[in-house]
Amino acid sequence: MFVGREHELVELQGALKVNRLVTLTGVAGVGKTRLARQLVDLGLVAAAEDACWADLWQLRDDGLLAALVADACSLSDHTPRMPVDVICEWIGDRELLLVLDSCEHVLPACRSLVKVLLAKCPQLRIVATSRELFHLDGEFVFVVQPLPCTTDAAELFLRRATESGHVPEPGDLNQVTELCTYLDGLPLALELAAGALRHCSIEDLLRRPRHELSRGEDEVRPLAPRRHDVLRTALGWSHELCTPAERLLWARLSIVHGHFDEAVAVALCSGGPLSAFDVGHALAGLVDKSVVTRRRGRCLLLDTVREYGRLWLAELGELDAMASTHASYFLTQARRADATWTSAEQTGWYRTIKEAHPDLCAALDHLLDHDVDAALELATLTGFYWTCCGHAHTAQLYLSRTLNACDRQGPMRQRAVWALGLTYLLQGNHVTGTHLARQCLESARVTGDATALLRAAYLQAMSDLLQGNPRPSLELLEHALRNADVHSADRGDEPARQAVMMCRMLRLFALTGLGELEESRRSAMALRAECVAMGEHWIRSYADYQMCVIALRAQDSELSLKYARSMLHAKQQIGDTFGIALGLDMLAAAFSANGNGLSAALASGAGQRLWDAVGHPQRGAPDVAPLREAGEERARRLVGAGTYESYRSEASHADPGEMLAWAAGGEPPL
Repeated sequence: MFVGREHELVELQGALKVNRLVTLTGVAGVGKTRLARQLVDLGLVAAAEDACWADLWQLRDDGLLAALVADACSLSDHTPRMPVDVICEWIGDRELLLVLDSCEHVLPACRSLVKVLLAKCPQLRIVATSRELFHLDGEFVFVVQPLPCTTDAAELFLRRATESGHVPEPGDLNQVTELCTYLDGLPLALELAAGALRHCSIEDLLRRPRHELSRGEDEVRPLAPRRHDVLRTALGWSHELCTPAERLLWARLSIVHGHFDEAVAVALCSGGPLSAFDVGHALAGLVDKSVVTRRRGRCLLLDTVREYGRLWLAELGELDAMASTHASYFLTQARRADATWTSAEQTGWYRTIKEAHPDLCAALDHLLDHDVDAALELATLTGFYWTCCGHAHTAQLYLSRTLNACDRQGPMRQRAVWALGLTYLLQGNHVTGTHLARQCLESARVTGDATALLRAAYLQAMSDLLQGNPRPSLELLEHALRNADVHSADRGDEPARQAVMMCRMLRLFALTGLGELEESRRSAMALRAECVAMGEHWIRSYADYQMCVIALRAQDSELSLKYARSMLHAKQQIGDTFGIALGLDMLAAAFSANGNGLSAALASGAGQRLWDAVGHPQRGAPDVAPLREAGEERARRLVGAGTYESYRSEASHADPGEMLAWAAGGEPPL
């Protein structure tokens, strides 16, 4: 909810016209984040597609700061570069607004990052919210003040109370003003107080203990500490008015780093005096009291509220136990995701793991300190998802750390080495990736593990294909598939099924690369049919990709368009930026083959924006490059080079979401 601040918004808009770094500072709960959000939502500084928002409150420390900012910029880098370099290169000379929200707990690292970004990205503007300043040259400091007590503060309180169904009587308006004055017009304190009206009156609130706020007139205290106490008082009121179950749930929920829903709350927080039913009931009460914020069907503890709950969790002596419960829960989630990877649940798990990123990192950090075997398993099971969804650096970081920390040999370690090798190959580091692939092959041959051998063959074959060597790739894959324990896959052994299907998928690439198009087409259709029956999307999308390539080579333009769009649809279901970029290239080639040069230019431009985000030096397998180049040349001839480049440039700067909607069959946004 946003009330007032019209003058502040105008002032900030003006400040950002002449200053590239604006820091919104002020005490906790004063509304820094909401003011920055309103600035972005109203488009006062930049269009929606040119504004990036990084929620730094998710970070436990500064280790993943640059990776989180890269993710906020929609970067899905697949190169070995450091994240800071990736961000700088991607932004370049673009006019972009970057919001860094809640910088204070990672301030030194944030200061260094901001300094580099401002130096290397001349058109970048940064809005930061922080309780402390950066103290950088050129920093414009904007102190966010509380809301005026008799006007905006009272309006916010009344609107929040009305939403909660507890509207004060007309005769209470004087007390509303008194309460707003007492709470110093702090928005978060006002919302908490409004939520408390379910259990007490405004008069009751005014009579409650003031937590050391009553001081003699001659006692001089800085204003910020007083306002800090005001917020603590409002939090204390909310806490006192909570039922015992709500208090315990508040404390236990403080272990969660990101968004959550009721199912997560039940799984993490039930136990002891809290039954599953109690958790659901208590969660509703915390939402009603404005302790838990609900946004688009998901719940969240604001960082100040979380800090308060964490203090109580420590007081209860449950901090370590809850951290272990939290880590165990997310390890179980990763196991479930892996166990159903080739099913219709696949797309849901991609979304879940993407949204749970801060909690998965927190779980890994905890397990690295307490159970390195479990840490290795969690890093391995999430590594593939992260690598495919733009967190390759995070996957590589945790896989390396857990492999170094855990010296136990066995299937999980073999799989972790495989997952690490995959991150290197997809980043274009063929030397290290190939070294790890050969290590996997040697280990699998020693142990005789058929599933591990399939994965190792997949990794080595991918290395061969990316370097333009389809023949050894095909031979290795066919040998591994002949010797695979296919009966294990048929009996429901999910790891074996995954490995078999992935090798079959890569075999299509090798066949197509060798020109064996009919065999590749038959195999692709069979594999695709199985994926459709299972509800699987990742492997299916690459079967579609190969069908598109085969259709282009066979000059079947309509079929190429059908499979290019099918691939894009599947890739969008799982959020695979690299795959979407590849699909847009295929769509451009298909449009060109159909004689539609303008649409080819649009698809190519939309793809270029995503390739910039991916940062990959090579667009797919080398044998596909001639198809893309031939398509571009034909499209230029169809519409003229100038028109082609004009449309392509416009598409590369258009909103990616709108362009993808058009690519799926909608109207062009340009």
